[in-house]
Amino acid sequence: MKQWIDQFKHCHILVIGDCMIDEYVWGKIDRISPEAPVPVVEVKRDNATLGGAGNVVNNLATLKASVSIVGTVGQGNNGKRLIDMFQAIGVNTDGLVEDITRSTTIKTRIMASEQHVLRIDRETSFPISKQIEDTITRNIRTSIQDVDLVIVSDYGKGLLTPVLLQSIMQLAATHNKQVMVDPKGFNYEKYQGASLITPNRKEASLAANMDISDMSSLISAGQHIMQKVGLQRLLITCGKDGMVLFEPDELPYHIETCAKQVFDVSGAGDTVVSVMGLALAAGAAYREAASLANFAAGIVVGKVGTATISQDELRNAIV
Repeated sequence: MKQWIDQFKHCHILVIGDCMIDEYVWGKIDRISPEAPVPVVEVKRDNATLGGAGNVVNNLATLKASVSIVGTVGQGNNGKRLIDMFQAIGVNTDGLVEDITRSTTIKTRIMASEQHVLRIDRETSFPISKQIEDTITRNIRTSIQDVDLVIVSDYGKGLLTPVLLQSIMQLAATHNKQVMVDPKGFNYEKYQGASLITPNRKEASLAANMDISDMSSLISAGQHIMQKVGLQRLLITCGKDGMVLFEPDELPYHIETCAKQVFDVSGAGDTVVSVMGLALAAGAAYREAASLANFAAGIVVGKVGTATISQDELRNAIV
């Protein structure tokens, strides 16, 4: 699998999705507020990273791929801040559209004594307008012919309308590009035409309307989703139980987890879709790509927050 990592620098990935900023406020708790029965966090430091589809972009850029992003930002300083964060890691931001009707999504996490104690969300989640939808479609049409693979990162913030998703699939088919989708919600029929969908176990359970309690029920749910949606392939990530790849006319392929410790699972799905997409763009088969993504997930869950991994970390994890 290491041969595919060496090819990452030659890959160009188009990411389409809900972009946001993840803020982290770090401090300590040593008393309860006299104003209400809540802890007082004494702030020591803070930092911000790219979140949502931005975390997918950050993963790809850290692994030395070329990346173009298509999405929306809000008007004002936070929108400019988000664009600056993308450009600072060498990402092509020509596909970002300023939407004056929406705010830039910011998720602020309060961390105290290495514990996540509170999250504050500032966001707009209603669907984009027809005008913005048309502009986004034009940006995708301009970008898609020059990339190796498309990743759709759906965080349910209103960008990926059914009409836009249909346009993405049609443009990808016209230009013979694979489309990977990190889904949101339970209606996967809107992703028809995708090459691969990567839900976690909870998301797959909702999409199949089935309780997943063991490997047998997971396989039943996966097969149900495949048949119902008419998918080409499906990868269900299962946390400590690894992941399962479903392909046409093949038995489900179960990959055991590689995680040595699990500290924080936030952003692990972004890492999986990023590494698997890069491996496929580099020429790997689906099972090889899924196995490489599994190694990557095992690394990132041992880190705090929406973390990324390097090529060297990934190489060293492969056994």
